[in-house]
Amino acid sequence: MEVSIHGKNFEGAIRAFRKKTQKDGVVKDCRRYAEFEKPSKKKKRKQDESVIRRRKLRKGEFVF
Repeated sequence: MEVSIHGKNFEGAIRAFRKKTQKDGVVKDCRRYAEFEKPSKKKKRKQDESVIRRRKLRKGEFVF
C-alpha cells in the first residue's frame, strides 16, 4: 500500500492512509487475529458478514 505526500501535507497523507487501510479491512483483520475467537462467535461473525454482502449486492454495489 502506498500513499504519496504532495508538498508539506503530511496530515492529509495520514488521513488517506487510514482510509485505505480501513477500506481494505487491514485493521479489522489484525484485531480479529490478535485474540482467540470462539467457534460460536466465528460462526455468528461469518453469518453477519454474509448478510452485509448480500444487502450490498442487492443495492447494486459489487463487493468481493
